[in-house]
Amino acid sequence: MKKAAIFDMDGLLFDTERLFQEAWRDEAAAMNLTLPDIFTSRVCGTSGEKQAEIVREFFPGGDPEKIMANVQNRVYEQKEIPVKKGTFEILKGMKEQGICMAVASSSPLQMIERNLRKTGTSEYFDCIVSGLQVSNGKPEPDIFLLAAEKTGFSPSECYVFEDSLNGIIAGFRAGCASIMIPDIVPPTEEIKKIAAGIFPDLSEAWEAIRKGDL
Repeated sequence: MKKAAIFDMDGLLFDTERLFQEAWRDEAAAMNLTLPDIFTSRVCGTSGEKQAEIVREFFPGGDPEKIMANVQNRVYEQKEIPVKKGTFEILKGMKEQGICMAVASSSPLQMIERNLRKTGTSEYFDCIVSGLQVSNGKPEPDIFLLAAEKTGFSPSECYVFEDSLNGIIAGFRAGCASIMIPDIVPPTEEIKKIAAGIFPDLSEAWEAIRKGDL
């Protein structure tokens, strides 16, 4: 069992990635655009300039910063934050085992703190890192390297839990044991090769860790 665990947020702890995808589609519709299916896997888990690059590609002629802000605001205004299966189980289990826990999400810090507070999960985390705090977003490893630094453990001593392809690649590049809990994007053959494990939900991932399989 490793010393620390780093969790993505949207689509992993909370069923909010679908809200983001709906917001992206709404923004596209307002510009008389239709987003292709590939947009979802490309944009999931990204932030900052990487996300802006993708927005420029799929929203030609639009202002990336304005579009990204509109999407964030649409999701932020949602009153309900559905918690994904196994979230409390793994958080409680890891806390009992003394595992240091961090959230590393591409979302703004204010949104991360608000979601953790509203769902009653903030008490489990020792530190929080936003994608806006690093120069390069996922799939680059920056966010997970910073999160590992904040936990006080080396990346090799950390689990990374992710639902996105970009997130798993980022965790792998950081040197962490990257575990995928697929949400709206299924794992590719590449992801199957680099992920330390792929599970349908966090409770099954925790069971594997508890049994010493990871």
